[in-house]
Amino acid sequence: MIRPHPTTRRPVAMLRRVAVTAISLTLLAAGLTATPATAAPAGKAPATGSFIDSTPVPGGFASWSELLRVQQRMNNAAAQITNAAQRSANSGFAGIVADPTTRHLQVYWKGEPPANLVANARATVATKVLPAAYSQRELMVAADRLRAAAGDKITTVGPRADGAGLLVGTQDGLLGATAMAGVPVTVQTKVAAAPATRWDDTAPWWGGAAWRNANTGGGCSTGFGVFQGGSARILSAAHCGNINNAATDPTGQSMGIVGTRNAGTDTLLLSGAAGGRVFNNSTAANGDVVSEFSNQVIGASASQVGNWVCTSGAYSGTRCSIQVKARNLCINVRDFGQVCGQVQAENTLHSNAVGQGDSGGPVEIVNAANTLQVWATGTNTAIDDTFTSTACTGYMKTGRVCAWRFYYEDIFSGMAGVGASGVILG
Repeated sequence: MIRPHPTTRRPVAMLRRVAVTAISLTLLAAGLTATPATAAPAGKAPATGSFIDSTPVPGGFASWSELLRVQQRMNNAAAQITNAAQRSANSGFAGIVADPTTRHLQVYWKGEPPANLVANARATVATKVLPAAYSQRELMVAADRLRAAAGDKITTVGPRADGAGLLVGTQDGLLGATAMAGVPVTVQTKVAAAPATRWDDTAPWWGGAAWRNANTGGGCSTGFGVFQGGSARILSAAHCGNINNAATDPTGQSMGIVGTRNAGTDTLLLSGAAGGRVFNNSTAANGDVVSEFSNQVIGASASQVGNWVCTSGAYSGTRCSIQVKARNLCINVRDFGQVCGQVQAENTLHSNAVGQGDSGGPVEIVNAANTLQVWATGTNTAIDDTFTSTACTGYMKTGRVCAWRFYYEDIFSGMAGVGASGVILG
């Protein structure tokens, strides 16, 4: 996870609020003695801007808008298929790969999928149905079996999107993994996880800002605004604080207390009132912040394997060129424990994705129809600081650890963990 940074520890970067990263996985919290190299203006960022214009577009697309339109159609079809599969106790659904650079949605199924489900998907986007050896339900049972047998010898475990077996991340390998799981296991070595403002926000609090734990001195980043029982609350990472810990922004302004917390999903809610926007920034080629602004949140969307996403932590700033590699993972976070509902993603350029201080910060999908708007898709949990560390970017480029591989909690799993009913719209 991205762990909060105590004042006595090395600082972790945040944009406005400080986020925490962890693994073998490291947590992303940041030290509070740190001062951002490029401080954001006090109060609300006045302008809306595009943070992807300067990022190279993958897959031969002419623009990010073109790529994101294909991705959005894929995700719409994927959501229909996933929802239908979850309603059937005997579904052969195995997984989905929604990589727009392939130009078609890949649906993996054990047996024959319902014809109407496939027809509906193909009416939305080019779709291929491919055979799978195991259903997702069978693989989730196998993952539980392997976790019980292997314990903390594994860093991550979850079903492969193609239904061929389990994907397991370890630091040094795992002998006998297939025998313990009872299904084929793909073992990745050199995988770790550890915990990962902007700097002067005001209520209603926006995502991607820095916040500090007044009880411990640690710093993290705010996530998306969500509703809990009709009240607007601030989503962030559970490893950033405990129940009743007081939260402030870096200037000392109160943001309430930690009112709800779920370590199993690494999510918490701060009692301060949240808004429906998120901080972002444009970035120079060297990783410096060029200009800061905010963007409207228009809803929540699950990210699929192959999707392109961006992060917005208070220290690292907005980071894109990030692709989802796996989902539905359980991960073992150093000095924190097991967290499920996790998504693994990597910066495809092997530059910074998130770093210390970015814990709890937003993971977003840019709206294809209007690139000044974003969908909420997750909150930062942990970085692989052992095997994928890289130069930091953003508001604090020194004195902390950053990585190109990281893990985030799925927005729907994270909200369910703290009893949130939906994201706040801007």
